[in-house]
Amino acid sequence: MSGPRLPDARGELSAAVLSGLLGDRPQAPPPGGPDPYGDDPQLALYLLYELHYRGFEGVPDDREWDLDLLALRRPLEQRFLHALRTDVPPHSDAEQALGALLVEPAGHDDTSVSHHLQRDGELWQLREYAAVRSLYHLKEADPHAWVIPRLRGRAKAGMVAIEYDEFGAGRAEEIHARLFSDLMGDLGLVTAYGHYLDAAPAEALATVNLMLFGLHRALRGALVGHFASVEVTSSPGSRRLAAALRRVGAGAAAQRFYDEHVTADAVHEQVVRHEVVGGLLADEPQLESDVAFGVHATAFLEDRLSAHLLKAWRQQHSALRVPLSAIEERHRT
Repeated sequence: MSGPRLPDARGELSAAVLSGLLGDRPQAPPPGGPDPYGDDPQLALYLLYELHYRGFEGVPDDREWDLDLLALRRPLEQRFLHALRTDVPPHSDAEQALGALLVEPAGHDDTSVSHHLQRDGELWQLREYAAVRSLYHLKEADPHAWVIPRLRGRAKAGMVAIEYDEFGAGRAEEIHARLFSDLMGDLGLVTAYGHYLDAAPAEALATVNLMLFGLHRALRGALVGHFASVEVTSSPGSRRLAAALRRVGAGAAAQRFYDEHVTADAVHEQVVRHEVVGGLLADEPQLESDVAFGVHATAFLEDRLSAHLLKAWRQQHSALRVPLSAIEERHRT
């Protein structure tokens, strides 16, 4: 299975990673370095994490565990985590953190992408949103599966039950990543995995890179918090996005992806709160602050992405680094 093409570098760090992926020995990043949320370090991390998924065209599979690349990843990862722990205030109550996510604003939320798209969104904005989100949704639920062997009892059973639904309940055509690919096709987007990486801003890469939690047993509580946050917020947001797609006349497949999440994630929200989070904390109560951190770190990065998208769209500007037309032209060459 061939992975996507390698993207263009966004600075010295991502250039070093790209060089290492192709066989050169990458240099360790200097102390300090650029903004940990910026384009260069976020692309560097995305490239390194993607080795654990499908890899890249022309990159040997054994680069996944290349010691030089792992040594380069460690300081980048540590800076990212340190920045998150600095910017996300400490919280110790996981249920309170999740409960806050269930409170919907009384009126229109000017900070919410789904509210904007439902009320004012244009087709070109929905296409940009789908392109950005494709970096996660075309591998939906894969990174969360990493936590399964690190759980037990109720938490493991609940996690597997939700993942079973995410992966189509045994039907390949119902896998949520496949449904999102169908959505992209209805919107006239290229459905190839990872195709829009060059277009995605750093804020979008960071939301995907946060799933690094799943790669570390020590961060299993944070991954559960992240997963719970996604499931708890999915149903109402999906309802608004489905309405937005209907309003602009998108096809049935585009609408179906979000309609499916309205129904499925309303059930998943109960399972994740009571079985996955509840079961984990019954077994390992010392992880409660980690679960809360995962919830709040997810909200922090999603808020940054929303602010970036809305600022551009309200000025009638593209929120992407590279226009969709230029990215799609690459698919034809």
